[in-house]
Formats: sequence, C-alpha cells, structure tokens
Amino acid sequence: MLHHLAQVNIGRLRAPIDAPETAEFTDALDAVNALAEASPGFVWRLQTDEGNATAVRAYDDELIIVNLSAWTSVEALADFVYRSGHTPFLRRRREWFDRIEAPATTMWWVPAGHRPTMDEAKERLAHLEAHGPTAHAFTFRQPYGPDGSAAADGSAAAGGDSGDASAAAVRSEP
Repeated sequence: MLHHLAQVNIGRLRAPIDAPETAEFTDALDAVNALAEASPGFVWRLQTDEGNATAVRAYDDELIIVNLSAWTSVEALADFVYRSGHTPFLRRRREWFDRIEAPATTMWWVPAGHRPTMDEAKERLAHLEAHGPTAHAFTFRQPYGPDGSAAADGSAAAGGDSGDASAAAVRSEP
C-alpha cells in the first residue's frame, strides 16, 4: 500500500494575525505556501476555499494557527522545512510565535489519498505528548517508516509500496 506522510504543526502567535507585529510573517505566507506546493514530494495542505490556512480555527485560542499537510516522505518534508526558502522564516519563528510547552509538531503515515483532519492531528499531538515518539506519532529526530519500523540511524523512510526505502538522514530539528 502506498502511504503519504501527514504532518501538523501549531504555533501560538505573539500578536493577532492582522497585527503589525505579525505583518512580515503574514506577508510571506502566500509565497511560502506556493513554495511548499511546488516542492518535490508535496501532496496536499489544509486550507479554506480561499486558500487560507490561517483562517482554520482548530483551537479556542484565536492566536493558535495550524499547518496540516501531506508529503510523499519524511525526506521531502525535511527538504522543504530545513533546506528551502522556508528555512529563513523557520529560523525567525520566535519573533512571531510564543514557545509552546507541549509538542507543537508531529508526523504520521496515512494511506495515499487520505486527507488528515484536525481531529486526527490533535489526537496525534496528544499521543506524542503522552507517549513520546512512536509509529503513531513521531518527529524528525525519531522517524518511523510506513511499516511502523523505527529508523535505526535517524534516516527517514519514504512512503513507497515496500515501506523500506531509506531517505537521507535528518540530523537536527531546530
């Protein structure tokens, strides 16, 4: 069975989405989202009919914004996150976001074509917080393959039919 990698990350903004303090971040969203969508391995991202992910309200706290997407592999996602035009914004995240004590990002495998929901994503974040990285909810530092096997050397599996295709090592998670 072919699998895709679902990922969620949440962030609590330091100021409302339309505040001057977040303007540089929000002004870059369309370009960063377009970069993601054009990246090798990108499959899908949660957004409104207008293409706006920041309008999705998954939490009561209106300062929490979410990013939920699907990719072909951990490596493809890591390339976008850590080795693309997204990276400079990631490095500056503390300018726009408060630190969250609970896990703010996790990944899990889904059957190809499945679109993960925010309820699924919230459950996976809760699982990661309660149990640490497992095949049910994992991190770049401790990835798992679609077959549920832990990547022994820190490498990440691709979502292919065999589930055992190795990807390049992901060495660090900022």
